[in-house]
Amino acid sequence: MNHLRGNHAKPWETAAFMESNASRKHLLLRPEDVPASHVDFDVVGVFNPGAVDVDGEVLLLVRVAEQPRERRPEWIGLPRWLDGNVVVDWVREADVEYVDPRVVRIKATGLVRLTFLSHLRLVRCGDGFSVGTIDPVDAGGLIPRHEWEEYGVEDPRITKIGDRYWITYVAVSRHGAATALASTDDFRGYERHGIIFPPENKDVVLFPDSVGGRYAALHRPNGATPFTTPEMWVAFSEDLLHWGGHEPLYAGHGQWESGRVGAGAPPIRVADGWLEIYHGNRRPKRPGDVGRYEAAALLLDLQRPAHVLRQSNQPFLTPTEPFECAGFVPDVVFPTGIVRRGDSMLIYYGASDTNTGVVSVSLDEILSRMSPL
Repeated sequence: MNHLRGNHAKPWETAAFMESNASRKHLLLRPEDVPASHVDFDVVGVFNPGAVDVDGEVLLLVRVAEQPRERRPEWIGLPRWLDGNVVVDWVREADVEYVDPRVVRIKATGLVRLTFLSHLRLVRCGDGFSVGTIDPVDAGGLIPRHEWEEYGVEDPRITKIGDRYWITYVAVSRHGAATALASTDDFRGYERHGIIFPPENKDVVLFPDSVGGRYAALHRPNGATPFTTPEMWVAFSEDLLHWGGHEPLYAGHGQWESGRVGAGAPPIRVADGWLEIYHGNRRPKRPGDVGRYEAAALLLDLQRPAHVLRQSNQPFLTPTEPFECAGFVPDVVFPTGIVRRGDSMLIYYGASDTNTGVVSVSLDEILSRMSPL
């Protein structure tokens, strides 16, 4: 385990690198670009996509968040899936309190509900910089189906292992936020494998190759008792379904990762190890705030991925653009997918929990700004 304290880049180097990345950012997808799944719902967010290259075409599996279109004075509509249909529970506003823009707490029970409902939609992006077609919900997408998905399916990550694509995603329900697994070989139909990490656990990403003869994953347990600063863990499996050998990997140490720290995109193999683009969140200072999200990089040992070899000195991806700084949750960049393009990476990310962005980053640039431990 590495509770890293890190080194600090020269300010001018960090500023120049971030400015360079900002110039390469591109707003790819907005809520108004995606039709709602139901006529009485509005799309409020299209973000946090899984990304993969299939025969030269970039496919995104995008999280689509929707809210009821109907408005009732002094009431709030809380959507959920039930037996294949969407239902809306109407609750008096006086009976809830907002935790943040995404979550309300029922005063009588202390339990929380989401103000939206998410499903996953397939978006075809050609060379990766523009949207070609957006498949209908029932063709290439994933919608909630089980009890443990009643509040939505969220934040997919895609890893190709062998000839099959494996998708981890967050399943949200009254039982909490768990991580489930699905797989496909054509993005037309999916086999669901159920929950692989129980609540509360999110940001699960699979390694594309075996590690010591086993499958490996990064995950983020979210304990209710704050014994530690936020942490990322690694786990191992013989079959992708049953996980063990858990080890703590990385604990956030900087102010920019004081609230949360977790995997972003699935790791990619480079010459010296596994490159993991991860996210950190700044602990909010005011009630109702979510906190700023940024992204940095870790280099993990090829055979011992719980051992961090190098880390980037500072976040290299931070909210700078209007589409990242204003939205459902402001000041958020949240990387969830990578497509290799020679010596560069196309990093796909959620922006302000509203939009999808893409940025092209030189792999050598990232590696050259990482400090050995």
